[in-house]
Amino acid sequence: MRNYYIAGNWKMHKTRAEAADLAAALVARLKDGKHKYLVAPGFTLLETVAPIIKGSNILLGAQNCAPEEQGAHTGETSVLQLKDLGVQVVILGHSERRHVYKEDDALINKKVKLALRQGLDVILCIGELLEEREEGRAEQVCETQTVKGLEGVQADDLSRVTLAYEPVWAIGTGKTATPEDADAIHAYVRGVIRKLYGESAAQRIIIQYGGSVKADNAAQLMAKENIDGALVGGAALKADSFVPIAKFS
Repeated sequence: MRNYYIAGNWKMHKTRAEAADLAAALVARLKDGKHKYLVAPGFTLLETVAPIIKGSNILLGAQNCAPEEQGAHTGETSVLQLKDLGVQVVILGHSERRHVYKEDDALINKKVKLALRQGLDVILCIGELLEEREEGRAEQVCETQTVKGLEGVQADDLSRVTLAYEPVWAIGTGKTATPEDADAIHAYVRGVIRKLYGESAAQRIIIQYGGSVKADNAAQLMAKENIDGALVGGAALKADSFVPIAKFS
């Protein structure tokens, strides 16, 4: 039985005071939540949020990491620095990193392996552009991103990887893949994991959905057989919108 995993990606939002207020509200309102939870504040907010959520049922995530442990990499943030702040999970391969900042599968894979090697868990994002879906290539794109993103990741480490399917055309647009469309891709990607790592691994891996997840569509999405949680963007920025998703029934 896979446990639902609801994560909030705050992207480039919040001052330290705002982040502290939101983190405190989530700790209070999710303390009786039944699922697995994570928040991923911006880098400058991690030190503020970490002590607030420490000891709660909310994990601390980072939105990215550098592909190298340390060195002359101006403007980058090391996994060692993230661990020092108490980060437990890092989100990698998000569509904005892929399509705005032009990160390719090889770079994302390097980050995945580095994060795992340093003991961090990973949320690996995959998803197709609108034109790729319209061309009938959604499954192919997601398979390629999954296979290349996990290249060299050993079966023993796969238990620390969560996949997040985010159709790029549904992120921040108000459009959402239908629960049926989303579940179909999730099922296909689970099949990719089956080919790579076997049936047991395919049944265990958590696959989140991301892309305009809201309180009024969360339960429908989570009801699908292959959807195991959500990676939430805009709705994660307020407790009043994130908590109903996190505590869906």
